[in-house]
Amino acid sequence: MAFTLYSLLEAALLCLNAVCILNEERFLAKIGWSTVDQRGFGEEPGMKAQILNLIRSIRTVMRIPLIGLNVFTIAIMLLFG
Repeated sequence: MAFTLYSLLEAALLCLNAVCILNEERFLAKIGWSTVDQRGFGEEPGMKAQILNLIRSIRTVMRIPLIGLNVFTIAIMLLFG
């Protein structure tokens, strides 16, 4: 199997799928990442808060486009192997 642009895009799609299925109550709470700690006024959010915000943003924004991308990828895999 050659390393192609399609395989790189497929790997990115799989990573996006993995981020979108992370359940905050079941998985993230067990490792202590369920809630963002309260920070004071003017303080920068920490790395943990930024990662949690990124996960929530990806889950919110990419829900509908991922359905279409997954259907397209499955169709391509069925047609071309």
